[in-house]
Amino acid sequence: MRLYLQAMPDASQAPRYVQIAIEQDLLGGWTLYRESGVQGGKATLKREQFLERDDAIAAFEKARDVQLKRGFRVMFSQGLEGPYGH
Repeated sequence: MRLYLQAMPDASQAPRYVQIAIEQDLLGGWTLYRESGVQGGKATLKREQFLERDDAIAAFEKARDVQLKRGFRVMFSQGLEGPYGH
């Protein structure tokens, strides 16, 4: 599951972005990745581990909702894939 969000600033500034993704690891756990920064500039990547898929999805949805409230718009989304997907 992955979302790419972007906030459009003034014409003189580069757009800010946030990318949120969940991936299952080889041991059956789940990792939530949150990357943010300015398009074409430095980025920050945060990673959080979860044992349960539902906990990872809840954290994903919370992170998404926070960014939407901050004025970011969804530019790209991709759902869960694979045998443990839905």
